[in-house]
Amino acid sequence: MFRKVVLILLGLGLVLSACSQPGSSKDAGQLVHIKLPLGYIPNIQFAPLYVAIEKGYFKDAGIEIEFDYSLETDALALVGANQLQFGVVSGEQVLLARAQGLPVVYVAAWYQKYPVAVVSKTSQGIAKPEDLKGKKIGIPGLFGANYIGLDALLFSAGLTEKDVTLDSIGFNQVAALAADQEQAASVYAANEPVQLRAQGYEVNEILVADYVQLASNGLITNEKTMAENPDLVRRMVSVLLKGLNDTIKNPDQAFEMSKPYVKDLDADAAVQKEVLARSIDLWKTDHPGYSDAQAWQNMQDTLLKMGLITKPLDLTKAFTNEFVP
Repeated sequence: MFRKVVLILLGLGLVLSACSQPGSSKDAGQLVHIKLPLGYIPNIQFAPLYVAIEKGYFKDAGIEIEFDYSLETDALALVGANQLQFGVVSGEQVLLARAQGLPVVYVAAWYQKYPVAVVSKTSQGIAKPEDLKGKKIGIPGLFGANYIGLDALLFSAGLTEKDVTLDSIGFNQVAALAADQEQAASVYAANEPVQLRAQGYEVNEILVADYVQLASNGLITNEKTMAENPDLVRRMVSVLLKGLNDTIKNPDQAFEMSKPYVKDLDADAAVQKEVLARSIDLWKTDHPGYSDAQAWQNMQDTLLKMGLITKPLDLTKAFTNEFVP
């Protein structure tokens, strides 16, 4: 089966000049401008970053932050070429990029639990991974965390893609399930299940994180920035973790601080507050920012089984905890 997998364009990474951005020191009164690709539209799930702005954490760290919400931005190629110094991506993308020679490095874990789930109406009777056998499952496409997480879930039950029917439906999982066009769908656990319940549907969720631990969404940089400007990396990690901790401790305050950045939060406040609460559950840990080596090994094993990488990588170069307090 031909797999249309959205991977990093190595050619782009090679063509882009690896020029260094300013910011080798935190000069008094001078802020380092950082453009941070997030890979999604403004959303309450980015509350820790909004809190960090509102509380002055970025400014105190000598950083002027600009969020890039463009879905077209190839963050990994740009960070790999040092055109951008940081990005927020999922763990599998780091390994896919490094397999193509891009020197990106994961420096802080934001999500401690892989945020993907398979959701279905309770009438389908899909309560555990084994129940997916023979089912038609909607996914955005054969790419990204929704795809990787689903395959990892299938593998945990001794199943493969051959045991199910995958249907590429774009990011229309809620509408497709509501209309019974799909028996199940691969979704982000903090988003679509909340929307479905808000519309009055009773649903079952199978969380990938309940069955396998995978390297999840976090902050990346590149080897050049780590080597030449480790202080900037340390400051970025520190700011992210401060915003993260404050959001977990006071979600109501974080919700209010997010309003200037996310349009019409009050119009759908109950649902959006539930999305934030579900997100916080995926972030919580006794050691914020820390990457677990086994989660990276599990992710690599999943990608090898899927054939998305052809040989094991040196995982010690893919992630580091040296910048985590």
